[in-house]
Amino acid sequence: MAQANGIAGLGEVMQLAFVPKDFDAAVKHWTEVMGVGPFFLMEGIHLEGMKYRGAPTDAVFDLALAYWGDLQIELIRPCDTHPSIYSGEYADLNDGLHHVCILVDNIEEAYRVCGEQGAEVVIEGALGDSKVIYVDPGSGPGGLVEILQQGEGGPGLFAMIKQAGEGWDGSEPLRSLG
Repeated sequence: MAQANGIAGLGEVMQLAFVPKDFDAAVKHWTEVMGVGPFFLMEGIHLEGMKYRGAPTDAVFDLALAYWGDLQIELIRPCDTHPSIYSGEYADLNDGLHHVCILVDNIEEAYRVCGEQGAEVVIEGALGDSKVIYVDPGSGPGGLVEILQQGEGGPGLFAMIKQAGEGWDGSEPLRSLG
């Protein structure tokens, strides 16, 4: 089998992310219609050292995570209009797919591969010891790609969220992570 090239060669898509116009309606749709849940809500997120196109930004957002089988679903609620991928030209508030996410072991390697492919880093930052970049791979179908190097607690958090969805009875569709 041939080795995958380009950004896709960094890893497999593990998440579909949306920035819905109506966050609560999106949670209701995903939980009641699609049977996905429960969602775990993280509020007031601001990435450490967050930069939008190389300039510092104070953007804040909320997100909710759940699993649909092995695929993570992320719903994002922007909290302000500071420059970010959730406002301006990258804002997709039409309920469509906003970005996909892949996990990597080495964010520096991801920067290198993205640079070689001509993908523009539009957001970068950290959440604890997790490091993340969002890249615009250029023209063509699709949108942004989130590339995440998980910190020590990331795999455990994702596993807990996934496990909560196994045999979920529909109760407490939106749960706070604090």
